[in-house]
Amino acid sequence: MRILVAGSSGFLGTHLVEHLRRGGHQVTRLVRHDASTGEIRWDPYGSGLAAGALDGVDVVVNLAGSPTLGNPHSARWAEELRRSRVTTTRVLAEAVAAAPTPPALLAGNGISFYGDHGSAVVTEESASLGDALLTRVTREWQEATEPAVAAGARVCVLRTAPVMDRRAAPLSQLALLFRLGLGARLGNGNQYFPMVSLRDWVGAVAFLAGSRDVSGPFNLCCPRTPTNREMTRALARAVGRPAFLAAPAPVLRLATGPMAPELLGSVNARPAALERAGYDFADADVDDVLATALAAGRQDPAGTAR
Repeated sequence: MRILVAGSSGFLGTHLVEHLRRGGHQVTRLVRHDASTGEIRWDPYGSGLAAGALDGVDVVVNLAGSPTLGNPHSARWAEELRRSRVTTTRVLAEAVAAAPTPPALLAGNGISFYGDHGSAVVTEESASLGDALLTRVTREWQEATEPAVAAGARVCVLRTAPVMDRRAAPLSQLALLFRLGLGARLGNGNQYFPMVSLRDWVGAVAFLAGSRDVSGPFNLCCPRTPTNREMTRALARAVGRPAFLAAPAPVLRLATGPMAPELLGSVNARPAALERAGYDFADADVDDVLATALAAGRQDPAGTAR
């Protein structure tokens, strides 16, 4: 397949491009600097995408967006978080819609779309609740795909849970704290915390790119979502250190402001649509995810996932 990837220089994009190329696909990276071999320049905040850029392209993947780590009390940071996701998605969705033969669009998104559902099981059919910052952003982010949907293109919305890998946040930071004996549950620890291993995230996105008969939203998370308390105990076991501390909810709300719902809200997510489509998860629960995420020397992050 011919695949065009925006946001290819980020952690997830880098690993996805490497995996797709190993699989024999022709991957072109969308970049905002002067293009070199295997790249096409675009300006999502100005001239957009050049005419003909999607000619012969089978799949467009958008992973562009500013980092979620930043100053949660900054209005400028929050606006860039929103703008970088919504604008790039809309530009690509409009380009897909205008193409003579619209390619598929795999649009990045987040599991925060659902908001706090308590202990209730959350699937792709569940409603989006509340007005937390990332919940609002993910709603608008998904709405930006509408031009491609209206044009009849195959659109997959990638509602991604935190991707666990020792080389990137959040696990790189959490593992360091736990190894120092500073691991702590967040609040009462009963909130569900969805996650996914890097190899399953890469494997699932590659699977969706090649599955020409599936579309709609997809939860990219492990099949059995742990609570924060279970996650805390599992990570403590994985690094061989105790974790008896607790971070009080009021302190977390004060420190993290509009990002507090990401720590204290509960999303007991299931990847129902992916499982129906036939994707076979390599890492089913928190222990599997952490074992894979903390392992060293993995060459292909997709591993044995199909």
